[in-house]
Amino acid sequence: MFDYSVVIPVFNSELTLETLFADLKKAFAGLQGKTVEYIFVDDGSFDKSWEILQKLNKTANEDITIVKLNRNYGQSNATFCGLELAKGKLVITIDDDLQQPPEEINKLINTLDTGGWDIVYGVYEKKQHSFFRNLSSKIVRRTIARFIDRPSATTSFRIIKGEIVKKILPHKSNFIFIDELIWWYTDSVSYVVTEHKRRTIKKSGYSPGKLWSLLTNLIIFYTNFPLKLMIYGGLFFSVVFFIAIIGLIVAKIMNNTPLGYSSTMISIMFGTSIILLSLGVIGEYISRLYSFQNKKPPYIIKDIKK
Repeated sequence: MFDYSVVIPVFNSELTLETLFADLKKAFAGLQGKTVEYIFVDDGSFDKSWEILQKLNKTANEDITIVKLNRNYGQSNATFCGLELAKGKLVITIDDDLQQPPEEINKLINTLDTGGWDIVYGVYEKKQHSFFRNLSSKIVRRTIARFIDRPSATTSFRIIKGEIVKKILPHKSNFIFIDELIWWYTDSVSYVVTEHKRRTIKKSGYSPGKLWSLLTNLIIFYTNFPLKLMIYGGLFFSVVFFIAIIGLIVAKIMNNTPLGYSSTMISIMFGTSIILLSLGVIGEYISRLYSFQNKKPPYIIKDIKK
């Protein structure tokens, strides 16, 4: 059992890994008598990240576990893999791109120790991303907060008590959203402002397309909003069409107005589109249930070294 486990999901980070590890060691150097383990999870990198991790694993004196996944599963799934291997009383997650400075970890630790929280997030006064990346992230966070009952101010830079980590580990599916799982078990959450540095080496792996995919997965896997939309949308349009039909009948009786081919075809086409949309939503849920029922793994470990 360690005092701290540091989980780092890695993707194409050959240029930052050695600097990141050196900075992490400095961050924990001042914690006398505390034991630390480092868990690096290579999420299907296609650069030299794995070779560098192997070098660190052989040469470093610290407790390092390196994991190679057989392909890219996404940051959240790779982080979950690291959480499963973590043996620390407290678990810290941090990105591999140096935008979250390791020296800011002390702020997370001090906030958790002084407040007795279950989890502390490092949040930023200003994110050092491009305008479009910041805008996309803001839309995704606000939408998530709207449809999922949790605050939007969460980041991948966090410290979590080990007992909370153990509670979320049984919730394995092929898509995992760690922050939502945490909120199922605790609302003892705090935030501390930390620095967010500008990216200088590699580009972000989160394109607008990937952010949109993340949002749709969250809504499908963790909410029933699309099903409610089908129910209430169907009810609303049923009322609208009922009123329209009554109006057409009254117009026919009072003014002998011809009902017309166009109005009939519009009604049929619009009704059909609503049915197809509803079937598409149902089909999406069925496909996800199929994947879950067949226990499709959230990741597959290709290699692991301790």
